[in-house]
Amino acid sequence: KKKFDVTNHSLVPKHLKLSDKEKKELLEEYRISLKELPKIRKNDSGIAHLELKEGDVIKIIRPSATAGESIFFRVVVSA
Repeated sequence: KKKFDVTNHSLVPKHLKLSDKEKKELLEEYRISLKELPKIRKNDSGIAHLELKEGDVIKIIRPSATAGESIFFRVVVSA
C-alpha cells in the first residue's frame, strides 16, 4: 500500500530548513531569540521529511492572494 505524502498536497505550504547562517541573520535582523519564535513540533507531518533537530528554524512559504506569498518562521521543538 502506497503511503500518502502530505508534502505533495496543494494545501500544505513549502517548508524549508534555514542554515545556521540564515538562522543567525534572522535572529539578529529581528532582534529576537529562539524562544520568541512560534514553535513547530519535530514530528509535524509537514516537516517530517526534513532532517531536523530541536532548535532548527523552519521557513514556511504560503501563497497569498494579496502579497503573492507570505513567509513565516517556526522553531523546531521535540515531540
